[in-house]
Amino acid sequence: MPTGLVALLDDIAGITKLAAASLDDIAATTGKAGSKAIGVVVDDAAVTPRYMVGFEPKRELPMIGKIALGSFRNKLVFILPAALALSAFAPWLLTPLLMIGGTYLCFEGAEKILEAFGGGHAEEVVAEPVDAATLEAQKVSGAIRTDFILSAEIMVIALSDVATKPIWEQAIVLALVGIVITIGVYGVVALIVKMDDIGLHLAQRSSAVVQAIGRGLVKGMPIVMSALSVIGTAAMVWVGGQIIVHGIEEFGFTALPHWIHDTAEAASHAVPFAKGAVNWVMNAFFSGTVGLILGGAIALGLHAVKKPKAH
Repeated sequence: MPTGLVALLDDIAGITKLAAASLDDIAATTGKAGSKAIGVVVDDAAVTPRYMVGFEPKRELPMIGKIALGSFRNKLVFILPAALALSAFAPWLLTPLLMIGGTYLCFEGAEKILEAFGGGHAEEVVAEPVDAATLEAQKVSGAIRTDFILSAEIMVIALSDVATKPIWEQAIVLALVGIVITIGVYGVVALIVKMDDIGLHLAQRSSAVVQAIGRGLVKGMPIVMSALSVIGTAAMVWVGGQIIVHGIEEFGFTALPHWIHDTAEAASHAVPFAKGAVNWVMNAFFSGTVGLILGGAIALGLHAVKKPKAH
């Protein structure tokens, strides 16, 4: 009897260790998969605060809550099952879909750059005035639609990193990526949106130091928003270009990817004390250049097509 009990306890201990190892592996894989989508995550955090502009402060957090719930629904109800079905039945579609998403990111990033230099979208038709509740519903709906596109890209990027794992592990990793990223993004968005209110509250306190911090937050928020927009745009172009470069390498067109890799390696050897950083910067620079050229070509082409012809 003791022998059987000891054997049973040994088996339980072994299973526990295996489960713990599996959980550690899933956690590591989740972190790695999520980190690959960082460019899209930054853009997601940069885009959403724009939907809050013009609303009363008391409506900002409820709106963010509605958008976050929509984001959870996008990722876990719609995109996750579709991604698992893709992995199970048509894994060969993963690279083409990633490249389509990467091309979209390149286009969006290049479009924002063109807008900054005065070559943006055509004049939009002025909408009829609506009541505050309807406008809020429209803004939330628009933000959720935008989130769906970015969420799909995040989940597909994450899926590409776990495509060889068992389907159950893919499901856990994608679900964790979706949950963690959504909480992180909309937590940051809430903090960004309310930062000026926090600053105003601190500026009214009795302590001179606290008042100075509050005034600094209020004055600094436009700079933060501007910097976040720039970082988001750069991240879109870089991540999109990197996806394209990896994609064409997957399809056997290795000349450009190998050149980028070799050039980055040569540059990193020239600065041995910061080899890893230089390698990353060079790869990001060349990937971003590819993304900017591709996205710029698409954006300029679309502008040329939409431009009214002179009579």
